[in-house]
Amino acid sequence: MPIVFILNYFCKKEYSNILLLIASLIFYAWGEPYLVLLMMFSVIINWAIGKAIDRYEGNTKKMYLVIGIVCDLTILGYYKYAGFFISTINKIVHREWLPVPNIVLPIGISFFTFQAISYIVDVYRGDTECSPKIVNVALYISFFPQLIAGPIVKYREINKQIEERNITWWKVSSGFKRFIYGLAKKVLISNVLGMCVDTIYSYDITVIDIRAAWIGALAYTFQIYYDFSGYSDMAIGLGKMFGFDILENFNYPYLSKSISEFWRRWHISLGSWFREYVYIPLGGNKKGKVRTYVNLVIVFFLTGLWHGADFSFILWGLYHGFFSIVERMGFKKVLNKSKIISTLYCFLVVNFGWVLFRANDTLTGIRYITRMVMPWRHMDIGIEQGFYLDRKTIFVGICAVIGMGLLKIIVPKKIADKWKDSIIEAIYCILLLILCLASIASDTYNPFIYFQF
Repeated sequence: MPIVFILNYFCKKEYSNILLLIASLIFYAWGEPYLVLLMMFSVIINWAIGKAIDRYEGNTKKMYLVIGIVCDLTILGYYKYAGFFISTINKIVHREWLPVPNIVLPIGISFFTFQAISYIVDVYRGDTECSPKIVNVALYISFFPQLIAGPIVKYREINKQIEERNITWWKVSSGFKRFIYGLAKKVLISNVLGMCVDTIYSYDITVIDIRAAWIGALAYTFQIYYDFSGYSDMAIGLGKMFGFDILENFNYPYLSKSISEFWRRWHISLGSWFREYVYIPLGGNKKGKVRTYVNLVIVFFLTGLWHGADFSFILWGLYHGFFSIVERMGFKKVLNKSKIISTLYCFLVVNFGWVLFRANDTLTGIRYITRMVMPWRHMDIGIEQGFYLDRKTIFVGICAVIGMGLLKIIVPKKIADKWKDSIIEAIYCILLLILCLASIASDTYNPFIYFQF
């Protein structure tokens, strides 16, 4: 990354996109040596489809859009869901009717596929012009800072920046600072909490008591937030360093007062994508209450399925959809009466949902939740707290709670403004970077294996 940054800073503007594209392909090939060809195939197909959509009108134009979407979803479906659907069919018929294929899942395929779909749909709608240069589309789909874990970027949000952008030292310093904060979230908080979570979830469910269950659930709630938002911060920071302004992806989601608000604050780019390309085309909330509820069920079903090819993820998505519908049916008015109660309600709902998300299977997740809410049934079991919780984890957990948004509430705006871009913050960032590098050098923990995006 430092080499690419230096080369990009000094190279001519007309060669910057080519340089970044080559760097992105090398970056992806480093982890997926041959599957980089799949991503390039997706780039070529969608660029060609975009050109065809721009050229034709009427039914022919619509036909090319359908062909493009089908191609994208077929690639995603084969690599990510073929094994899941075939194994599900085999379970339904109670025999090995079809052989389950052993397919390697390409890293980040859900992200670059959704970006490809948004490109051809926006060209079809006239929201953006099709790019005459395949290099621009290739860079848009493969840009390495956000290729692996998002945010999901729409072409119309970044097309002008691909064509023309300026790199200033203020933007570079701002991006580098944002990158360090994101790296610290990932390395200093998420990784530490992740080891606690992994230890608890490694035990058989029959020996997990209420204390271990709640510690594991809360630790994972903060682990996944700091992990995912940390990746987004790093992507946004790196984008700035290369002259791009990538939209925010998280906005203190654990301060939400309803599940609907939570999804406006959590993984904003994904929620925006489903709202714009699925929910609204289905009719949104314009076709009556029943149709609105059906549309919400479809969107949250797809949201769960997008996260992974497993029934646990589908259940997690429908779980959030259920509470979104309940709030629309009138419960939101009850929540509006108390900010404290509504925030606590939302946090607990999300917390229980993450148990379903993290558990090895749906049944284990449900049994885990019973340990949390019905302790009287499991009073004679338990594991030694020292096996999964130490002073380091407790300290990091306290920092995680403060950092989820409480610091923003507690610290006066005047102090926050003085801190921002000050010498003290610069020194703080340097110290954070040193700590991150020391932690990376001494630790091989990688929670990304638990995400199937």
